Amino acid sequence: MTIIPVSLGARSYDVAIEAGGLRRAGERLAGYAPRGRFAIVTDSHVADAHLATLTASLSKAGIAGEPIVLPAGEATKSWAQLEALTDRLIEHGIERSDNVIALGGGVTGDLVGFACAILKRGCGFVQVPTTLLAQVDSSVGGKTAINSRAGKNLIGAFHQPAHVLIDPDTLDTLPERQLAAGYAEVAKYGLIDDPAFFAWCEENGAKLIAGDATARTHAIATSVAAKARIVAEDERETTGRRALLNLGHTFGHALEAETGFSARLLHGEGVACGMALAFRFSAHQGLCSADDADRVARHLAAVGLPTTLAAAGVAADGSTLVAHMLHDKKMAGGRLPFLLARGIGETFVAKDVDLGAVASFLDGER
Repeated sequence: MTIIPVSLGARSYDVAIEAGGLRRAGERLAGYAPRGRFAIVTDSHVADAHLATLTASLSKAGIAGEPIVLPAGEATKSWAQLEALTDRLIEHGIERSDNVIALGGGVTGDLVGFACAILKRGCGFVQVPTTLLAQVDSSVGGKTAINSRAGKNLIGAFHQPAHVLIDPDTLDTLPERQLAAGYAEVAKYGLIDDPAFFAWCEENGAKLIAGDATARTHAIATSVAAKARIVAEDERETTGRRALLNLGHTFGHALEAETGFSARLLHGEGVACGMALAFRFSAHQGLCSADDADRVARHLAAVGLPTTLAAAGVAADGSTLVAHMLHDKKMAGGRLPFLLARGIGETFVAKDVDLGAVASFLDGER
């Protein structure tokens, strides 16, 4: 088992990475069930694959697991499902001292975390992420949210989990498209500030997606350690350091909005295309070399991720995509910060980007 601490003072917690950890969840999580019970929130797909394993492990440790199964898909991050979930948790008698288990991907983790942030003014939760994207990104750091009609993750709260239990073996049940989408967030950590890790990704990314257990564990541990370090430095994005984790997301969320936050374009696919666009826009602005931008796009495309508007299934013009960006939660003082790059591993926050230049650039990408 690998233990990675997220150091946040009184809100600190550990991320435990262990192959087969789901089968041992009862003994690992017993200390987070003060009343000997957990409500387990999951979705219909994950329930079929992993719920029985988790509840059996809890039962073996003398802990009751009471499942709440939600519909699968991005549409579950909604006001309606938030209301339904909080009602169910109240019916289950959840108290402020309890922890709720979020078993699943980023949608489940985001929704459960937000529900727990507001239920009875705050109860605890444990993340048990089962997708690559959730394991390397969304389960760590305490960002919780639902979507609104105006955009993605616009309604939410910072609410740190009590613990994160990652079992890389759960990835064996994922389709290749989901693995590739999650892999975009792995490559992101190299592009932010670790060019050696991006070079590792170029050598090992395809093996990771194909099922290489050693590559998966290394990628998860490296990604979690990188995120834990950044979150510890800037928990609520007040200094700008944590904003680096949004590389590819400003472009990517606009693409997701244009495709209706649907299975047409998975979140990780939007991020991948967004990172390729961010590097090409950086090159267009003379900030980084065209060779670096080409290298980023070449690697992401090689593992099956979209790197162009056409590949992402987006035909909208630049003005339309920029209009989606104006709903971005990072807007401040009427300005939208962009994550741009001076090279691989040299991402920075640019606060003076001309949105007209962005729209013109995107028109040239069509």
